Amino acid sequence: MSLGVGIVGCGMIAKFHARAIADTAGLHLAAATSRRRESTEAFAQDFPCRVHDDVESLCHDPDVQMVAICTPSGAHLEPGLLAAAAGRHVVVEKPLEVTVERCQQLIEACDRAGVVLSTIFPSRFHSASQQVKRAVDQGRFGRLTMGDAYVKWYRTQQYYDSGAWRGTWALDGGGALMNQAIHSVDLLLWLMGPVEQVMAHTATLAHERIEVEDVATATLKFRSGALGVIQASTAVYPGMLKRIEIHGDQGSAVIEEEDLKVWKFAQEQATDAAILAELTGRTATGGGAADPAAIGHHGHALQYADIVRAIDTGTSPLIDGPAGSKSVELIAAIYQSARTNQPVRLVD
Repeated sequence: MSLGVGIVGCGMIAKFHARAIADTAGLHLAAATSRRRESTEAFAQDFPCRVHDDVESLCHDPDVQMVAICTPSGAHLEPGLLAAAAGRHVVVEKPLEVTVERCQQLIEACDRAGVVLSTIFPSRFHSASQQVKRAVDQGRFGRLTMGDAYVKWYRTQQYYDSGAWRGTWALDGGGALMNQAIHSVDLLLWLMGPVEQVMAHTATLAHERIEVEDVATATLKFRSGALGVIQASTAVYPGMLKRIEIHGDQGSAVIEEEDLKVWKFAQEQATDAAILAELTGRTATGGGAADPAAIGHHGHALQYADIVRAIDTGTSPLIDGPAGSKSVELIAAIYQSARTNQPVRLVD
């Protein structure tokens, strides 16, 4: 049986969800709603579906079994609570929410309702990411020593001026870290494991009329003992592809967007050369480095397929609610460190 999906919020990212849903076996787009009916109707012209005037009516549409939340980041909780209360599975565009407390409210509501909750982090599903994760789990890096994430992107002042919610604490939840770099923060945590302590600095250097940072740096101490760095910005012209580096005393791997740039181990395997050759040249877009629309929807589609699998088998998706909240927890600690100019220890 095909599950009907209702989309809440009909802005730019909703189009990527609609395309991913269309490409996913077992799903179809059933309905949509947003704050302005004209926006919903325009969306439905491009992606035919039923138009609803509010979230509650969409959640009770008998053709909707899953609700995809594509609203501004700080407006994820309320539609998520309505969807869970109506017994609908919940998919949330990153971040899960903008505070740890709001994340937890949504997690608990979905647990009580017995519905699947998943946060969209498509980078985990890219082939290079999956290959590096497999090597970490196999111990090929030896003792993990360093894990770094670099997201040096560029956004114009017009980008922030284009929506009143952009660059606000209440609805954006933060700046370059919470909005742009959170994909890499999630990926770094997935590959390196939990962070024990952070020390950070943030600044607003190149944009006006925003409350949040456009430059951030953080040093990390992972629970494993490994050290690392996160650098994030929307003030680096012309915008560079995001980069993840994983290092150990027996190997190194570097991912640039979807390309595997470095794949080197002390104990080589016969397949290593083929893996490197296959996973180089995968990046077909700018990856959002300078244009937030310059991304593909294939990662979303792979994640939707994983969510369908979880629903069909009664298991958890790869990125469930608690997993989706980990990046928010780390970013909140980074912001706290930057405010206090003190190291912050993360609680287990």
